[in-house]
Amino acid sequence: MDGVPRVPEVPRVPEQRRPDASVERAPALRFGLLGPVRAWRGEESLSTGSPQQRALLAALLLREGRTATAAELIDALWGEEPPSQALAALRTYASRLRKVLDPGVLVSESGGYAIRGLPEGALDLSVVQDLATEAEKARHTGDLCHARDLLGRALALWDGEALAGVPGPYAETQRVRLEEWRLQLLESRMDMDLEQGCHAEAVSELTALTAAHPLRERLRELLMLALYRSGRQAEALAVYADTRRLLADELGVDPRPGLSELQQRILRADPTLAEPSTPRAEPSSTPVRPAQLPATVPDFTGRSAFVSELGDVLASVEGRVMAVSALAGIGGVGKTTLAVHVAHQARGAFPDGQLYVDLQGAGARAAEPETVLGSFLRALGTADSSIPDSLEERAALYRSVLDGRRVLVLLDNARDAAQVRPLLPGTEGCATLITSRVRMVDLAGAHLIDLDVMSPDEALSLFTKIVGEERVGSEREAALDVVAACGFLPLAIRIAASRLAARRTWTVSVLAAKLADERRRLDELQAGDLAVKATFELGYGALEPAQARAFRLLGLADGPDISLAAAAAVLDLPVEETEDLLESLVDTSLLESAAPGRYRYHDLVRLYARACAERDEWPPSEREAALSRLLDFYLATAAGVYAIERPGDRLVDHLEPTGTAGLTFTHRQAAWDWLYSEAVPLLACVRQSTEGGTLRRAIDLLWASVDLAESGANSKEYEAAAAALRDAARSLGDVRAEARASVVLSNARLFSGLFDTAYQEAQDACRLAEGGDDPLPPCWAANILGSIAFYQNRHEDAEKYFSRAIGKFRGCGDLAGAASGLCNLSRLHLATGRADTAVDLAHQGTAIYETLGHALRGANGQYALGMALGKTGQHSRAAEQLEKALNVFRSSRQRLWEGMTLCRLAEVDLDAKKPARAASNAETALAVLRGVGGEWRRAHVLTVLGRALTGLGQSGRARVCWHEALEIYEKLGSPEAVQVRELLTPVAAA
Repeated sequence: MDGVPRVPEVPRVPEQRRPDASVERAPALRFGLLGPVRAWRGEESLSTGSPQQRALLAALLLREGRTATAAELIDALWGEEPPSQALAALRTYASRLRKVLDPGVLVSESGGYAIRGLPEGALDLSVVQDLATEAEKARHTGDLCHARDLLGRALALWDGEALAGVPGPYAETQRVRLEEWRLQLLESRMDMDLEQGCHAEAVSELTALTAAHPLRERLRELLMLALYRSGRQAEALAVYADTRRLLADELGVDPRPGLSELQQRILRADPTLAEPSTPRAEPSSTPVRPAQLPATVPDFTGRSAFVSELGDVLASVEGRVMAVSALAGIGGVGKTTLAVHVAHQARGAFPDGQLYVDLQGAGARAAEPETVLGSFLRALGTADSSIPDSLEERAALYRSVLDGRRVLVLLDNARDAAQVRPLLPGTEGCATLITSRVRMVDLAGAHLIDLDVMSPDEALSLFTKIVGEERVGSEREAALDVVAACGFLPLAIRIAASRLAARRTWTVSVLAAKLADERRRLDELQAGDLAVKATFELGYGALEPAQARAFRLLGLADGPDISLAAAAAVLDLPVEETEDLLESLVDTSLLESAAPGRYRYHDLVRLYARACAERDEWPPSEREAALSRLLDFYLATAAGVYAIERPGDRLVDHLEPTGTAGLTFTHRQAAWDWLYSEAVPLLACVRQSTEGGTLRRAIDLLWASVDLAESGANSKEYEAAAAALRDAARSLGDVRAEARASVVLSNARLFSGLFDTAYQEAQDACRLAEGGDDPLPPCWAANILGSIAFYQNRHEDAEKYFSRAIGKFRGCGDLAGAASGLCNLSRLHLATGRADTAVDLAHQGTAIYETLGHALRGANGQYALGMALGKTGQHSRAAEQLEKALNVFRSSRQRLWEGMTLCRLAEVDLDAKKPARAASNAETALAVLRGVGGEWRRAHVLTVLGRALTGLGQSGRARVCWHEALEIYEKLGSPEAVQVRELLTPVAAA
């Protein structure tokens, strides 16, 4: 993998002549060779005749516009044994083609034929050549994203086997050539995937490709590297072992040196394997060395793990660097301080200079990338007259100027990845440090670091450096109280310590006592020019009454930001009036515009806003009323989202009433967009609503937002909120609320694979709801208990619970719930050998969903039906049902069910004797289920993947998968461990 990945040299294709500009050719001819040989005039498909006639057309298109003699064409079509009338047949085919094509396209010349005068881009092969050439240029300029996109577009033009169905030796030779070219392009694109950190995603595709081309060592090498970079070292080594055995058995040879070298590097955990390797360019002839880093703080403290981590990224072996590191965290957490400190430490690795810019991403006017690029280019020695106007041209010039240099770029206070991308160097030798309040998960290839508050020890060390060892040493406990009161936030600690250092008569205990009162904490966190509250007071005092009220009340909400519609609910004002107020607050810098229609406070400003609410809001009950309106808004809107996705579901009929209207949606996509964009502030509102007057509504909000847990998008936060509500209901003695909270909590833990605790919660819900007038908890709890018993192989208990759930759902008129129970019962029948009744039960459940118009729940029915059909040998029908379910789950962002459906498709593929497709689906399932669904489900997918790999002859890698699955099952005490041990036994014996 040390070599530079290059876009393969493209085969030559016809040099088409541009038509005379004065002649209009509409519609134009187009031809396709990368699949069946086809022709179009505009969008009209043209007949290309018999197989031999298509062979003639293909041979002429591939002749590069040159004349092919009759003898050459006869040899191309029929080889060494042409028919007796071959020349006459050739002329007939040419005559027929001439009638189909435009006049003058097929010409006769010197006893042969040629195709000429086609417009640019008329042949798919020439389009691929152009795209591949452009990809090569983009690759050499360091624009990997663009290069990958170009190669992706090129590969997409293949429509199956090139020259499909075309007879003759010439076509066969060209098919082999074009397929080799396609594989080279694919390998090049996969190389770039790995360069940009898409390791986990690449594993699935490479698994399928190595199955289709088992003797292609380059694909095996890429798969090994992708697995290694995904943290799957044992599997990577198993790929080598499988490859070595296959090559010995099939060809009697050893793996090529590159593959063997990669195995050795993996064995010794070569750190350079974790880094991309892009081409090193020649240094600039007129280098200018900028040194723009701000001064580092003299009392920098702690963060040793982060300093070490970033240092390792920025100073790899032999100084070869191509790194992007993004630090994210809340305001005041010390992102800039850490980045500047690390940058100064790493200066020696970047002898060609350091660039710095404050991108002002937290403000209303973030720096424009083209402006920053202009400044950087000047700092690198580019004359103003040579700096182009457009962003794209400036970015390209910037990358070219940096090509071959070793420069460190510090992008401070970035708004988002879109602002940053044009500012990234493109080649080896440079590195970028980024600080931002947002986590840049969409910045390809970036090394992400979430910078949290300091540890207690680090916080105490910073406090001690400023205050002095003597004063702190005698009052260590008080000092710990101080840094805890500061929330371990570096900015707050620095303010508190500076204030104490300036007051020699104060003890640490005095300061701790002052900070103990949360209502006065901001008043105490002032020292010199760090007296932030004074600045806030000036701004707040200048506000109009309506602005001041909005500033106070919005600060009460716990979420990281708030939408315009939610803010309107808090303020009890129309949306238009609310927007005017919030935009005016943005103008005063007391509020930030997080995104169009979304607003947020700086953390210290929020504390100040809450202090103002406690001091100035009258009557005081308006504070509780504002949060109650916010809760109502979320509950009403979430109930509407639930109803759109689940028409006829009875849950919405049994939710607590609301006094504030929510948003309404006409399309399910808009409803989903709202739910997932509001997930974090919604869950924060739930956690904030544990008092008696809001508790029941908060529980119902969580229940109506169940997809946040089921999708895996916010499962941990959802589960924590459910546990908090359950505890609050228990402490208040509200049995009805506790029963509902227990259902919600058990459901969340079921999705997370925490079966034992989920089972206990569901049993508690049944006990608490017994004899009550709330019909839903007993229904849902029974269904959950059945699912858990099913997963734990307690089949008799599962059947009892599912039957009870179906009866209870039907009893309260909840047909959707009954359908869920029927589909679950179908899976149980399938597991206990009753495949025919499993199909019938799944059909019943699916029919109910279709009648009700359920899209998402209907997909659950198709999921169950697909599994049942697969076990009755109806593999194509099973795959059809599962593919339908997969499409719905993907569009609904249900990662858990998307991953499990892929796993079920893999099982169907295995039953249908299609191990390559099974391995690809199982690998994709593993990637989708990262962090979702719990370890039990991961072990199940690993077991299926191992079976698929065995079918491909990759027994070494299969064994690694099964060992990992066995370890998980044994840790969980799952009975599936026995089955995995049985799978391992014959492999071990072999």
